[in-house]
Amino acid sequence: MISADIQTILPEILLALFAMAALLVAVYTGKDRLAGALTWTSAAVMALLAFVVASGGPGAESAFGGSFVVDAYSRFAKAAVLLAAALVLLVGQGALERRGLLKFEYPVLIALSVVGMMVMVSAGDLMVLYMGLELQSLALYVVAAMNRNSERSTEAGLKYFVLGALGSGLLLYGASLAYGYAGTTLFSGILGAASDGHVGLGLLIGLAFVIAGLTFKVSAVPFHMWTPDVYEGAPTPVTAFFATAPKLAAMGLLGRVLFDAFGQAVDDWRQIIALLSLLSMFLGAVAAIGQRNIKRLMAYSSIAHMGFALMGLAAGNALGVQAMLIYMAIYLAMNIGTFAFIMSMERDGKPVTDIASLNQYARAEPLKALAMLVLLFSLAGVPPMLGFFGKLYVLNAAVQSGLAWLALAGVIASVIGAFYYLRIVYFMYFGAESEGAETPMTPVAWLALVGSAAVMLLGVVNMFGVEAMAAAAAQALVR
Repeated sequence: MISADIQTILPEILLALFAMAALLVAVYTGKDRLAGALTWTSAAVMALLAFVVASGGPGAESAFGGSFVVDAYSRFAKAAVLLAAALVLLVGQGALERRGLLKFEYPVLIALSVVGMMVMVSAGDLMVLYMGLELQSLALYVVAAMNRNSERSTEAGLKYFVLGALGSGLLLYGASLAYGYAGTTLFSGILGAASDGHVGLGLLIGLAFVIAGLTFKVSAVPFHMWTPDVYEGAPTPVTAFFATAPKLAAMGLLGRVLFDAFGQAVDDWRQIIALLSLLSMFLGAVAAIGQRNIKRLMAYSSIAHMGFALMGLAAGNALGVQAMLIYMAIYLAMNIGTFAFIMSMERDGKPVTDIASLNQYARAEPLKALAMLVLLFSLAGVPPMLGFFGKLYVLNAAVQSGLAWLALAGVIASVIGAFYYLRIVYFMYFGAESEGAETPMTPVAWLALVGSAAVMLLGVVNMFGVEAMAAAAAQALVR
């Protein structure tokens, strides 16, 4: 029995062992001299594990008495998280080296946080959920404050830590209420406590607190307050990581909890999720309009995009889960390319983040400007970019489940949000003459930018098979 359990959780064990071995090797040999090699090795290990996870069988397995579940849903989320983390490590290496911030601890902490994310999306128990969530969060608190010479970076790490502790407290309180009223921490047991279709008030209050704790991690309104400051203060490669893998992991975990533990209360929790979706879409769209700092702008953009992803969950069925997974996969691809560009923005060797520094950028770098234009159009949801179809999926899921009002609100929020994306395009092509930004890129970062833009154009053909994988994942979750 123990050997079967270990086999089920083997990818997580291997990545954790790799992180600990890398830490020991770096400490006892050359420390930061190995940082570059460790970054590449970590990315390679994660990419290999992504292939192993994705090629797993279609069936579902459970370990440790049902507290750890491996099915098509978790495999989809794990593969996406591993690939996103590997790409961000490679894309951000050059920027960190130019700033003198590439320390050997960085890839190790990223690997440990990814272990936590993998545990999160496979959680079948409230205790396992919390263990995975905290393993992810503790590593991210450190990398947010990694630039010890920057007051903003230190402030970002402190704010993330304090507010993250608040989110964890809300989650733990909700978990304790769920345990008190269900008599178990297993998701299957909580689901069984409401098998007659009636969910008690105490269990619903516990659910509300659990949702509050988890939506804090995806930076949904009104639990978004940490996002702009942390995105701005953290080193840009770290911000790129925050904007990708942890968002998908937290959204995957939220879906797991809502359907596996509280699947009998769909009509109750979908009202909460729909409200959070509505607030996130509009606050993100409106608040980003006044931003001049591109990292803060992307923070509010992230809040708005999480609102669209939540719209898929609010549908409360397999179609909605499929739409959410497709949307998040497209979101990851868009953000990796966009941040590959942002982390290369410099002037006289120093990073710049003012969007006005991109004035007339297309004259100096026409190919990079064109790739960025495609990504910005996709983020805005302009057809025929892939981002448009991502929004179309979640809007269709909302309409099909009787949430036409939410879909209409999403269309309005998308139109509002298009303004701040198109403003960047205006600066790049039609802005006033000024001292512009330079964008020195490593070959990997350049490939990420151009490749991501190409995916947004070519993915409209068949989405590279993501649609079918997302459908299988959704069917595994919503039974």
